[in-house]
Amino acid sequence: MKSEDRVTKSRENCEYTSCYCEENVWKLCDSVRTDRTGPLDQLYVIFISNEKRTVPLWKQRSGHGDQPVIWDYHVILMQVGLQSDSLVYDLDSELSFPVSLQRYAAQALRSDRNIKPEYHRKLRVVPADSFLLHFASDRSHMMNPDGSWKMPPPLYPPIHTAACQMNLDDFISMNPAVGWGRVFSLEHFLQRYTGSSSPSS
Repeated sequence: MKSEDRVTKSRENCEYTSCYCEENVWKLCDSVRTDRTGPLDQLYVIFISNEKRTVPLWKQRSGHGDQPVIWDYHVILMQVGLQSDSLVYDLDSELSFPVSLQRYAAQALRSDRNIKPEYHRKLRVVPADSFLLHFASDRSHMMNPDGSWKMPPPLYPPIHTAACQMNLDDFISMNPAVGWGRVFSLEHFLQRYTGSSSPSS
């Protein structure tokens, strides 16, 4: 994929708030829609989680060396190319931005084969236009019982729709009967989008 086909030229162009990955990706999708920097129909929002909400990811900026970070969920943006490898936009990764899906799979996702079943990843793949239309978060998941923030929220107002103030759990859920998009095991996701069921360098 040519550089001019990428939806953003640099990480620095993106709105970013630590620990609010779903909103960072929403803002990136919204900028593509508003500024028409790329074809929205090539973009898919990927929620990575599982039933226990314990998913390891490598090459995260908050990690230490080659140790994975264990997230309850993580959100990335994928751009599906028509003639080349798909691209991944992960604002929390120390890999290049964007990075090829092949490289992201090999270095950040790796394989489920050598980790305990409770850490196996699932991925909910949601078309970007559907995500922009339906996603809503009142940020209550980031508040402590006393009302203080676990991490400072973005400065802009919470994202909501006319019909909903909060449906983040429907996106994080890996129950195929809930929410939007399609849920894959890691193996089936890689098979669908890279042509191989296991990551390779």
